[in-house]
Amino acid sequence: MFTHTFGHNGSVFRSLSQEARERVERLELPFGPYGVDPFGVSKRHLAQFFTTLGLFYRHYLTVVREGIHHVPSRGRVMLIGNHSGGVALDGAMVLASLFFDREPPRLAQGMAEKFIHKTPVMSSWACRTGQLTGLPEHAERLLAAERALLVFPEGARGTAKLYKQRDSLVEFGTGFMRLAMKMRTPIVPFAFVGGGEAIPTIANLYGLGKRFGVPYLPVTPYLFPIPLPVKVGLFYGPPMHFEGTGNEDDAHVQVMVEGVKEKIRALIHLGREVLT
Repeated sequence: MFTHTFGHNGSVFRSLSQEARERVERLELPFGPYGVDPFGVSKRHLAQFFTTLGLFYRHYLTVVREGIHHVPSRGRVMLIGNHSGGVALDGAMVLASLFFDREPPRLAQGMAEKFIHKTPVMSSWACRTGQLTGLPEHAERLLAAERALLVFPEGARGTAKLYKQRDSLVEFGTGFMRLAMKMRTPIVPFAFVGGGEAIPTIANLYGLGKRFGVPYLPVTPYLFPIPLPVKVGLFYGPPMHFEGTGNEDDAHVQVMVEGVKEKIRALIHLGREVLT
């Protein structure tokens, strides 16, 4: 399958590699003379990362994308969406869509789970590709630098959804909303649909996951959480703006969080209609 999809002579890989390098050069980020920005993001690592990611985004999965024009081409923004698919496939597809399909290309920077930065190789790659540890101070610094911040308010609870729960939404944290108000940042809601079909999780091994330093290990009917070559979708909604300081009482913030959650739920419903 991979041989047929990606080409016998490596032409697809070479073409993607060239495009990734060209797009990295057009990222509006303050890279220094050695190709590294103030957050440690590396041009070389980005080009390698997006070449590989592009293979899955363009040639393995069938990705339907709508509404990407709602993501501002410049300036601070928070991308808030649902988790789906056992592993961070959803985040990877968001990164790919903004890099390959937005003009000018943008780098979405996520708040990675802390266990990633405890693993030597994963930690280095996450940092070099702009995915920082999920700490409030990191998020504030990124927004102050006018970056695109990717947040999944469901956290690890979201990726742990089983196949039958794939289109549901679990409880949202409120930290993202307080951050958006404090930093005066628009929120672009989005839905990732099809993650449950790509990685149909039937069980999660929490005990075994802890032994490997991760929240859990997802189990699929074919055992390993390897994505299937299915159709998935990304659906972005119009920006949402919220007034406040971020210090409002919990009840007030929760109302606004529920508003974002309802927008994402509606986008999931739209996505299901489009994909079927």
